[in-house]
Amino acid sequence: MANPKYDKDITALLVIDPYNDFISEGGKIWNRLKGVAEANHCVPNMMQVLTAARKAELRVFYALHHPYRPGDYETWKYMAPIQKAAWMHKTFAHGTWGGEIRSEFKPQPGDIVAQEHWCSSGFANTDLDLQLKKHGIHQLIVMGLIAHTCVEATVRYAAELGYEVTMVKDATADYSDEEMHAALDVNIPNYANVIVTTDEVVDSISSLESQEAVRSTDSGVFRSLRSVEVKTTSTLQ
Repeated sequence: MANPKYDKDITALLVIDPYNDFISEGGKIWNRLKGVAEANHCVPNMMQVLTAARKAELRVFYALHHPYRPGDYETWKYMAPIQKAAWMHKTFAHGTWGGEIRSEFKPQPGDIVAQEHWCSSGFANTDLDLQLKKHGIHQLIVMGLIAHTCVEATVRYAAELGYEVTMVKDATADYSDEEMHAALDVNIPNYANVIVTTDEVVDSISSLESQEAVRSTDSGVFRSLRSVEVKTTSTLQ
């Protein structure tokens, strides 16, 4: 499809759960994701999109799952199956390597890290919506893990809140091709305005740099012409 168009002032990259447990060799979940993630070059693609966003000076937001801490679930009376699994496997355990963000994706100064989500959606019971609105963001470029859980839930919720969403389909991964298909071909198209490849979204983001350069040049020319105009007026007087 045609490359999407973005307005730099209202566009942000949203990175979901780039934890070592998900996308690093030795992570607790990596072996379940490895086949799909390596086939679609998920991690290199995520790095490429993040690099392009930083170069274009887009704001970067992080939606991170709550890292397991002892006592988190032990007294809960009600929990979703995905929360039971997090409790059982101690996924993203606080204070462990697996519970750290993979080094290439660590937040940088100026990035916004929303409050941690406890289930799947990066919006539910967090300040992500507040942070996006306070920064004037309306267009979201979404990438991260996992396609049929946290990514899909976050994209759905974003649409409910009125955001325009771009889903980068090869900058995510899942346990199987079937689950990728369910998320990217069946469910997410109902909520994301645009579904694109890494190459397509990087081209669109990179074009923002060109637009900025043109605006800077135009502004410089205007100032120069204005200066000449003022000098000419002064001479005539």
